[in-house]
Amino acid sequence: MNGDTQFLQLEEGGRVAFQEYGDASGVPVLFCHGWPSSRTMAQLTHDAARQAGVRIISPDRPGLGDSSFKSGRKLSDWPRIVLQLMQQLSVDKYRILGISGGAPYAYVTAWSMPEKVQAIAVVSGAPPIAELDDHRGLFKIYRWMLFLRRTRPRLLRRLFRIARPFASVRPPIRFRPLLLRLLQPCDANVLRDSTAFEVCFESSRRAWRGSLEGVTTDAEVYAEPWGFSPEEITVPIRLWHGTADRAFSFRLIEHLATRLQNCHIRIVEGAGHFSLPIRHMEEILRDLKSV
Repeated sequence: MNGDTQFLQLEEGGRVAFQEYGDASGVPVLFCHGWPSSRTMAQLTHDAARQAGVRIISPDRPGLGDSSFKSGRKLSDWPRIVLQLMQQLSVDKYRILGISGGAPYAYVTAWSMPEKVQAIAVVSGAPPIAELDDHRGLFKIYRWMLFLRRTRPRLLRRLFRIARPFASVRPPIRFRPLLLRLLQPCDANVLRDSTAFEVCFESSRRAWRGSLEGVTTDAEVYAEPWGFSPEEITVPIRLWHGTADRAFSFRLIEHLATRLQNCHIRIVEGAGHFSLPIRHMEEILRDLKSV
């Protein structure tokens, strides 16, 4: 199953686009994509999900891809969208897979609806950034964005506006080696596979093409408090993180794991932000399914 785009008409107005991947009759898993990204990022799970007997349900967040923009959106708005989506699909209980920037959305849904969420897996996931006193464990560009948000918010928005025309188009193939040189070897190696490269970067381009406001609003969510404490999450949690992850240091995730009630953490030596989910997806899904 690598289906067509479907839509959820929200009770409060607007719509959310989603696609399904993997095994249509498998265990349902909600996929929470990264930033800036969109629902087609879940194509990375398709083959592994079929092998593992997992049905992947992957929605665009509001304002990204083909989902309607919602002004002033907060992290706490997400569980209500998930509830309506799962009702439309007649799914009562499900698991969640959050990749990178999808992590807070996985956590908030588990916290808000423990009676529905059976377990979550967070891979290369973002920690609660607003709680960090020290930003050295974050990727340098994220540190710059947080600094500009605090000191020059108008400049930050202007930079987003400048970036959009470049981020929303497909670069010529001859430029691909230049892009890969910006990554560390473990991530560049997996993205030399043209399919993986296109999935990762096309899902990002779709986000930028959706709306500039959608991308910037989604970014704002990460800099704001989650609205709940990680200690309050009761559902089983699987954390997967690589020691070579430059986006979010594995030390931050090790600390977060100590705050979670029902958590099993796996730190993968030498794995990067991209290489971990790409190389270990079937193992991650089989583990999540077993919880």
